[in-house]
Amino acid sequence: MLRVDHDFKAMGGPGRLRFYARDEAHSAQAVAAAIDEIERLENKYSRYRDDSLTSRINRAAGTAQPIPLDAETAGLLDYADTLWRESGGLFDLTSGILRRAWDFRSGRIPSDSELQALLPLVGWDKVERDAQGIALPGQGMEIDFGGLVKEYAADSVANRLRECGVSRALVDLAGDMAVVGPPVGDEGWPVGIRHPAQPERAIASIALSGGALASSGDYERCIDIDGERYGHILHPGTGWPVRGLVAVSILAPQCLVAGSSATVAMLQPAAQALDWLAALGLPWLAVDAQLNCHGTIATATG
Repeated sequence: MLRVDHDFKAMGGPGRLRFYARDEAHSAQAVAAAIDEIERLENKYSRYRDDSLTSRINRAAGTAQPIPLDAETAGLLDYADTLWRESGGLFDLTSGILRRAWDFRSGRIPSDSELQALLPLVGWDKVERDAQGIALPGQGMEIDFGGLVKEYAADSVANRLRECGVSRALVDLAGDMAVVGPPVGDEGWPVGIRHPAQPERAIASIALSGGALASSGDYERCIDIDGERYGHILHPGTGWPVRGLVAVSILAPQCLVAGSSATVAMLQPAAQALDWLAALGLPWLAVDAQLNCHGTIATATG
């Protein structure tokens, strides 16, 4: 068998395909199918593309004109609705509008008036959905699939590889991973969970033989002002960064489940999040603000 390592850029970050192919032709076919799927989803759901479905939905906000939905998008929105309900409103696809106030490259925090101007545009319960499609009732409202689509893409690419006859593969989209089967001669693909305070080393190492791994943290996009750290995970009710866990990683059968569960945990106060994770029934690792580790995934130091 031919071992293939293919690196690429997609969805705002690095990606890698590791898999075994029968030969060069099979490898090229599988890589092409995987990249085609990633590009399809990015073109469809990216808020940065004027011709994406997301942009069409957002441009129609306030017009009372519903945008028709295909089955794939309706399924993602149904899942987002379940997350919103199960999280008590913390997971909200309309909260991406808050990024207008928070520019984490600027080195400044927004004023309260800036946030108050945006908060009326947040609220998944305001979104109108039925058999005709989806409509955002308020002018200026937006939805953002960013909290779902990369993890969904990892699962979708893994499925495309299976359809191409690949039986051993790891799909890695900027740390969100889906596995088709273990590598030849090993129990699993060796992967590391990044240490939130020391990005050059792993806080835990795992051999992934199947399923998926996803992580969420506030350490990559944040600003420090006068000793205060402001992360990019924002509370939809206040517009301010949450003060909870620093990082969460979850193992699940699907990357979409792992990633969204990690995000829900990050949106909660630390103690509440730890209780929620303990009841989730999935392997997990969480790091609190004091860099203490919690969970059922063993850390590198035990």
